[in-house]
Amino acid sequence: MDDNDCLAARFEAHRPHLRAVAYRILGSVSEAEDAVQEAWLRLSRSDTSGVENPGGWFTTIVARVALNMLQSRRARREEPLDVHVPDPVVTIAEGTDPEHQALLADSVSLALLVVLDTLTPSERLAFVLHDMFALPFAEIAAIVGRSPSAARQLASRARRRVQAATVPDPDIARQREVVDAFLTASRNGDFDALLAVLDPHVMLRADVGEGPTGASRTASGAAAVAEQALAFAWRAQFAHPVLVNGAAGVLVADQGQPLAVMGFAIAQGKIVEVDILADPARLRRLALPGLGR
Repeated sequence: MDDNDCLAARFEAHRPHLRAVAYRILGSVSEAEDAVQEAWLRLSRSDTSGVENPGGWFTTIVARVALNMLQSRRARREEPLDVHVPDPVVTIAEGTDPEHQALLADSVSLALLVVLDTLTPSERLAFVLHDMFALPFAEIAAIVGRSPSAARQLASRARRRVQAATVPDPDIARQREVVDAFLTASRNGDFDALLAVLDPHVMLRADVGEGPTGASRTASGAAAVAEQALAFAWRAQFAHPVLVNGAAGVLVADQGQPLAVMGFAIAQGKIVEVDILADPARLRRLALPGLGR
């Protein structure tokens, strides 16, 4: 085996970890794949003779590529999106395949990714690399072009935002009971039953993209979210239980055609966040279970 084959073998062994790093930084499965591939192209043209820690080196290169992508994405948006739901990782409730399991290590919830989307690119990278992957601040500083103390401050600011967010209940079975109650109430048109499972300050985000399917929207408060649920109750009959980023969620699909993915954040037995991705173009790019994809 020559040096390039050896490097390729090592890189492939680290690929699940590298995809997990890129997914947390970018919040997009397809962009994470692109970042890892771009990192490999750079690495394959590099001199590896002095590298003592290939895994750390791979992570650093992927992080730099992902940071550049995140900064470019921000620059392309002349105006911030009204509603953006990160790419969900959807798996069947009975199990998780190894690649998705790597993406979901440490339970990166959809609600957490929504919070990460509010951070600056440098804050997000510093938080992800340090708090999720234990990378030293000296290494993070080299990636973001700051001093180690400045990198520490970036992560600290991000951590405060994350800690202020909802901490979901960890019991998947209990989550599923609440989601099922929400779907049943929606199907039955039972407004009071919907209010019973919704937190008074619940937030709903629906990202439908820019197509002809309608406008993206947000709703806050139990009454407003219950009204939205009743308006789209017809979708509840096509709802299939899945895990969305490791939490109880719903895949809405009719005859193999995905219509929406719904992620829920549940705390103290109440739904506190509902994140809906119904953008047809983005749904087509996702690896969704049970659709013959």
